[in-house]
Amino acid sequence: DQARHVLTAAAGAGLGLRVHGNQLGPGPGAALAAELGAASVDHCTHLSDADVEALAAAGTVATLLPGAEFSTRSPYPDARRLYDAGVRVALASDCNPGTSFTTSMPLMVALAVREMHLTLDEALEAATAGGADALRRDDIGRLTPGRRADLVVLDAPTAAWLGYRPGVDLVATVVRAGALVAGRWPAKAREAGPAPR
Repeated sequence: DQARHVLTAAAGAGLGLRVHGNQLGPGPGAALAAELGAASVDHCTHLSDADVEALAAAGTVATLLPGAEFSTRSPYPDARRLYDAGVRVALASDCNPGTSFTTSMPLMVALAVREMHLTLDEALEAATAGGADALRRDDIGRLTPGRRADLVVLDAPTAAWLGYRPGVDLVATVVRAGALVAGRWPAKAREAGPAPR
């Protein structure tokens, strides 16, 4: 009841809604997020069939935070069940000093593949486009014309190494809004000339 009151007041004031729910056990958080049209609900470790159906119907993103389960030795959310039910999934680190003191998104991708039974493509989508959807941003999260060019270039023969080599820093280049901010352009990109803006 208190959460409903706070969220309803926030929506009335024009704020977007996000909910932290269903982390430690079953509860009303995910259903409330779906009912009130929240952009996302974080954790989603303990969901009923009704919760999953409500999230899918409402378009509320389930943001999964496998670093918390890794650090606390808790059960992982059933990401495969969410994907198969049509729930939009995001993946994040939940960096905090209490239960997930890491910023490593490659580790989150590896955990999503190994422990939550996502394919590598699904985990990468959740870590990029899913995160953008959880923020209700349509200008980031995907490499398509008209969107910001935020990307990393991996020093790896394939993106599958994100799931195959957890804990190894594979990032060679970081680009933000089309500008090089760390590393260097790969040789083939340098041969092609400066990056388009």
